[in-house]
Amino acid sequence: MAPEACDLLIEAGHVVPVEPHGVVLADYAVAVRDGAIVAVLPIADARARFTAAQTVSRPDGVLIPGLVNAHVHNPMTLLRGVADDLPLMQWLQGHIWPIEAAVVAPDFIADGVTLAIAEMLRGGTTCCNENYFFPDVQAATYRKHGFRARVGLPVIDFPTAWARTSDEYFDRAGEVHDQWRNDPLVATAFAPHAPYTVSDANFERIRMLADQLDVPVHCHVHETAHEVAEARKTLGQSQIARLDRLGLVNDRLIAVHMTQLTDAEIALCAERGVSVAHCPESNLKLASGFCPIAKLAAAGVNLAIGTDGAASNNDLDMFGEMRTAALLAKAVGDDASAFDAFSALRAATLGGAKALGFEDAIGSIEAGKQADLVCVDMAALETQPLHHVVSQLVYACGRQQVSDVWIAGHRKLENRILIDMDVDAIVANARQWRDRIAAVRTA
Repeated sequence: MAPEACDLLIEAGHVVPVEPHGVVLADYAVAVRDGAIVAVLPIADARARFTAAQTVSRPDGVLIPGLVNAHVHNPMTLLRGVADDLPLMQWLQGHIWPIEAAVVAPDFIADGVTLAIAEMLRGGTTCCNENYFFPDVQAATYRKHGFRARVGLPVIDFPTAWARTSDEYFDRAGEVHDQWRNDPLVATAFAPHAPYTVSDANFERIRMLADQLDVPVHCHVHETAHEVAEARKTLGQSQIARLDRLGLVNDRLIAVHMTQLTDAEIALCAERGVSVAHCPESNLKLASGFCPIAKLAAAGVNLAIGTDGAASNNDLDMFGEMRTAALLAKAVGDDASAFDAFSALRAATLGGAKALGFEDAIGSIEAGKQADLVCVDMAALETQPLHHVVSQLVYACGRQQVSDVWIAGHRKLENRILIDMDVDAIVANARQWRDRIAAVRTA
């Protein structure tokens, strides 16, 4: 029988497919054709079955699905370190929002997203869930660099550089959605900022349009104790109860942060199919609270992991986020077995893909899915000896050990070198933004 042709054969010391859960495959290969995975099989069988246009051999590598960053504000990468060590509302109202009022424009968006893409690729992230202004520019920038993204269509109850009125927010959202509705890499979601900045009327429009357009709703929910207390004081109910009254607590909702939850609210989220995007490091840094990950997992809620924006983290490091999420879940749940390494990796891959509505295309290494793949070099002394592959990935590995990245079968990182991205130019551009932003801060 003649060998089958394929475009790419990746041979790895270990493959962690994520689905089935808890499986590690030693000395396995992944065959790719036309951007999709066609087979996952032992290396010897792969060599016999396929003739590959390119073979990449990584005997010390662990091949995992591309990481999915389930909550980002990537243009804000240009605000990294601007106003640290402050409470959330002081940080927003006293620093971030005034700076944004001065600098947010298409060039800020494109340059911030480009910097973020370079950082994410070098850290093994191949997909993100974006939430910021000028989604048209964001989408074009992600597509230019061949990066997979769910781009949020912002809605907020005050004027910004993107839109001045509620009608304009929705009109522009429709235009951006229509432009990208059939793109293989870029899709859209509604992104109402938060319950405390979006009216009932606008949430009702979002619910109706999300159903019509079949897109998720990506929203900050129950981020701080203060937010929850204010809602109970002014509305007589929690914001989750309000969203439920408005018909938004369902399987389209990507609820970000969720640090303040009752057992009844957890049960409601499980029953309705809500996905929770857990951002542990941002929540820690802003003292926002602790998401009850162990309780959510036990209830069957789909869990994803996000970094939040680099202005409140201060990086886009999903390896660090996985480790923090796993450790924090144990401390908060008072259970050392809570949210184990396999569960953390699943949340950072297939859980994120499911939250974004991409689980049929990415999030696991299975035949038929897109070849969004990441190879991690475990030969470094910091990850030796290798007793347990996934524990090492989550608890010991650093993003600097990512050696190779593919999105839809296209090489984006080769031996730590970015493909078709000029690192020197990106860094120089970031530095000129530092100077522009400094001028705003001192004006």
